[in-house]
Amino acid sequence: MSVFLRSLGVAHPLIQAPMAGSNTPALVAAVSGAGALGSLGAGYLEPQALLDQAAQIRAATDRPFAINLFVLPDDFSVDEAQVATMRRRLDALMACEGLDVRTELPARWAPRFSDQLAALREARPAVASFAFDVLDQAQVRELQASGIRVVGTATSVAEARAWAERGADAVCVQGAEAGGHRGTFLHPAEEAMVGLFALVPLTVAAVDVPVIAAGGIMDGRGMRAAELLGADASQLGTAFLACPESAAADAWKRDLPQAQDHRIGTIYSFSGRAAQGLRNRFVEAMQPFAAELPPYPILNALTAPLRRAAAAAGRGDLLSEWCGQSATRVRPMLAAELVRVLVEEYATARCTPA
Repeated sequence: MSVFLRSLGVAHPLIQAPMAGSNTPALVAAVSGAGALGSLGAGYLEPQALLDQAAQIRAATDRPFAINLFVLPDDFSVDEAQVATMRRRLDALMACEGLDVRTELPARWAPRFSDQLAALREARPAVASFAFDVLDQAQVRELQASGIRVVGTATSVAEARAWAERGADAVCVQGAEAGGHRGTFLHPAEEAMVGLFALVPLTVAAVDVPVIAAGGIMDGRGMRAAELLGADASQLGTAFLACPESAAADAWKRDLPQAQDHRIGTIYSFSGRAAQGLRNRFVEAMQPFAAELPPYPILNALTAPLRRAAAAAGRGDLLSEWCGQSATRVRPMLAAELVRVLVEEYATARCTPA
């Protein structure tokens, strides 16, 4: 049983991954209401939207939940020539693919992190989790003083140590198998692709805080395997993408069960930051321009209207279809039912002799 989650009153050693952009308050509330820990991915939300969605979760359940943010600078330097070049590339691709949408310059490239963090403190979830960088010690202490537990994302032992040294209550280690954006902050992403079942025991031996396992876990057996290696709990994201409460586009949900394992890999061309998903038509078309990609969040903002149009047109091949390495094992069912099945599988695995 998870020491970290049990201290929050959460019954099962299971966390639903935040999945910014593809989860919903309904998904978070359903998972938390079923006895696991639901997580709201708020990295793309403006402060008021964060507060509104937290209120929706609370209206649906009285159980603990988490909110996740991306640790970013408040402002970004922009290479205007690079942006102009990429807009031409993207617009030409969408015209070629028959989508009647073009890029546009946003009012802001991303929400201000300091404002998001202030809204998170106001929302006061049971847990605040973070990716892309590490908080400073004062920020960690402020959250904890508000009764909020802090979880940092790490893709290496060094990153896990960095979070533990800042006073985090737990560390979520993201194995190379994990879907979505990489949380790497101390290394180039390609140098921090450590397999989960190597990373878990290495991290457990290196830090004195609970370690949460994330990456490629799709069932209760995987949860038990992570536990045997020292993980305090398991965090699953792709497993929940096919739930009806998920905001993943229908085309995305349809593509997951047919995903070929060798076609799942690291992608930069949707957001400018390393993320794992399906290598589809968009990824292939953008490959010749890899050296021209603006960094995150610039490229992420430029592709946003194109991704929305692709979703509306049912074009999964032009979407950022993030997923973990075991995507074909998704099970389309209500989130609460999936939690029940996962917990039953985990209990069975615990009772089965090794």
